[in-house]
Amino acid sequence: MAEPRKLLPGLDIPLESRTRLLPTFNPNRDTFGRFAEAFARYMGTPQFLVYMTLFCVVWLAWNTLAPQEWQFDPKSLNFTLLTLLLSLQASYAAPLILLAQNRQDDRDRVQIEQDRSRSERGHADTDYLTREVASLRLALREVATRDFVRAELRSLLEELSEQNATLGNSGKRRKDKKERAARAQESEEAQSESLEPAVSGPAAAQGDSEQ
Repeated sequence: MAEPRKLLPGLDIPLESRTRLLPTFNPNRDTFGRFAEAFARYMGTPQFLVYMTLFCVVWLAWNTLAPQEWQFDPKSLNFTLLTLLLSLQASYAAPLILLAQNRQDDRDRVQIEQDRSRSERGHADTDYLTREVASLRLALREVATRDFVRAELRSLLEELSEQNATLGNSGKRRKDKKERAARAQESEEAQSESLEPAVSGPAAAQGDSEQ
């Protein structure tokens, strides 16, 4: 049977932090980033291209047309110093442009997140307003409109006119009944008055005869 492998001593113990000979350089990212963005913006302007072109033309003209004693980058050496300067500029420009691009990407990411949150709030507000409008529409269905109120008032006026007409007719009928009753009572009184003298005459004659 195979024996289990033995771990080397000290592998389960984390290593201690090593002391560095040089201090850690940690520049301010915001300041360095603003400088990189300013440099990248300036390199993308027409001024930089014009100044760079004039610099190269003056350099080449001086080292070509000037006397041999005054030339510091002669044509015989294929303008080695100018080539080194341009290479150094390119080697520094590329990282600065990349740093500026990274900062722009971070800024765009933050802007996208803000736009997304703003659109979500706008969508929520739109949904809320849609629900409120729908509830208002449902509530307005139960509210009396102008035409409905006019129709109800017309129907009430018609009912009142009909009631007034019926009350007028009943009043006339009652008045006619009262007049008829008064006429009948007057006729009865007249008849009773006409009958009283006739009855009182024979009664008086009979009383005289008895005496």
